[in-house]
Amino acid sequence: MSASHAAERPMSPEERKVIVASSLGTVFEWYDFYLYGSLAAVIGANFFSQFPESTRNIFALLAFAAGFLVRPFGALVFGRLGDLVGRKYTFLITIVIMGASTFIVGILPTSDQIGIIAPIILIILRMLQGLALGGEYGGAATYVAEHAPHGKRGFYTSFIQVTATAGLFLSLLVILAAQSAVGDEAFRAWGWRIPFLVSILLLGVSVWIRLQMEESPAFKKMKEEGSGSKAPISEAFGQWRNAKVALLALLGLVMGQAVVWYTGQFYALFFMGQVLKVDPFTTNMLIAWSLLLGSGGFIFFGWLSDKIGRKPIILGGCLIAALTYFPLFKLMSAEANPDLARAHQTISVQVVVDKASCSFQFNPTGTARFTQPCDVAKAALARASVNYTVEEAAPGTVAGVRIQGAAPIMADSPTFARDLGAALTAAGYPAASNPSVVRMSSAVDIFREQPAVLIGILTLLVIYVTMVYGPIAAALVELFPTRIRYTSMSLPYHIGNGWFGGLLPATSFAMIAQTGDVYYGLWYPVVIALITVVIGTFFVPETKDRDIFATENDARAVREAAARQ
Repeated sequence: MSASHAAERPMSPEERKVIVASSLGTVFEWYDFYLYGSLAAVIGANFFSQFPESTRNIFALLAFAAGFLVRPFGALVFGRLGDLVGRKYTFLITIVIMGASTFIVGILPTSDQIGIIAPIILIILRMLQGLALGGEYGGAATYVAEHAPHGKRGFYTSFIQVTATAGLFLSLLVILAAQSAVGDEAFRAWGWRIPFLVSILLLGVSVWIRLQMEESPAFKKMKEEGSGSKAPISEAFGQWRNAKVALLALLGLVMGQAVVWYTGQFYALFFMGQVLKVDPFTTNMLIAWSLLLGSGGFIFFGWLSDKIGRKPIILGGCLIAALTYFPLFKLMSAEANPDLARAHQTISVQVVVDKASCSFQFNPTGTARFTQPCDVAKAALARASVNYTVEEAAPGTVAGVRIQGAAPIMADSPTFARDLGAALTAAGYPAASNPSVVRMSSAVDIFREQPAVLIGILTLLVIYVTMVYGPIAAALVELFPTRIRYTSMSLPYHIGNGWFGGLLPATSFAMIAQTGDVYYGLWYPVVIALITVVIGTFFVPETKDRDIFATENDARAVREAAARQ
């Protein structure tokens, strides 16, 4: 069958089955992974209760970070297995590990019941989840792409790209349903287990569907020809000609995609909740509506990438995002919390200090402690969403916060937190009961200016996500040969998303605390996205017309034929 005819024919029942099986399982994997992030505070209270609240939250965040940090190692372990044994069985293993780990969290005794063993087991389970997720995405993307006809890989693999957003959306819905069913108090005590326990049903469906599938045709062809790799990791990353492609994939595609994705879905959630002080229900509902309205873009941009190429869409999304993040987030502030946005513009706050005593509060694992008065003052102002500047004082000067030119409030005072809060409120910063903050009374309370405008902004951010993420699986699959494809594409993807993307909240908070500007953290995704635009434009090839079914034997035959002419 010709490539042009393959591109024109409709999707076959077998291809639909492949997409459904791969996508459904990956939705459940992301659902499992996001549950912990959404319930980190509740889990911290149950598994780290032997520690003070601040330390408890640190350990809860550390356990969450562990899932991100081990993802590249999962990519190596399962990528190698996928290139040696096959795509189907490898990502069948990953979903069993992921689902079983999540279910065990739902039945795991708390630290009040079994002591220190509980948090140790929890962190082990989180690491298993991260390892499994590191192998799942590459397997699903490779499996679908190797079943897709030439000319439709972007469209077919875009269904895999929907799964991360769908998993987040599903986890939010299940959590909200469980909270509504049992009430807030019961949910905090035991109801939080329900979403984890539900995952066993999702696991059963996924395993049953995946057991019905055949191995991918490209992998079968490679095995029949005996052209597979005996050492995928060393071939992929130990040989410069292959390692260079993986490095360019990371820097020229995935790095920018990751920060745009995390900004549009996670940093936006963090910014509304932590910076703009929007209540959790409203924040989750606004994000849920934006995901519902914008997620069709994954399919559209995947389809469009088959027509005009992967690079114009991915790099275009990075560029547009970088150019518009600042005005969009400032508009979000003005709409979500008008009184706070007004205070940012009109109230003068300075930290008066010897700058040499200040730290850069980068804390990706949540374990670092910043106890110097300067750090205490900056962290308190950042948590209160106060815009401030730092004024240099004489060497050895203890940090103080000066509001509207008044006498500084000394950060080493035992009543600093209370005095600071009272002074900020007196100067005009809104109190917690601020009536101007957007509040939704129900899931359908969206036909007022505040929620409607915010849903529009958040939907636009999601569309940026769909631009960079919709075609990325096809682009990565097409960059690498069949013999090392699973390994080669998985590692740059998970370094980009697990590290560059996963570290975005911690990096952005440190940048805000360092500068005193609540928008300064946006420079992290802006700069990373622009670097990707430059590297991708000049060094990453367009791949949409590549024949991914060609194996090393095919390539050798072409070279030999050319040599005979």
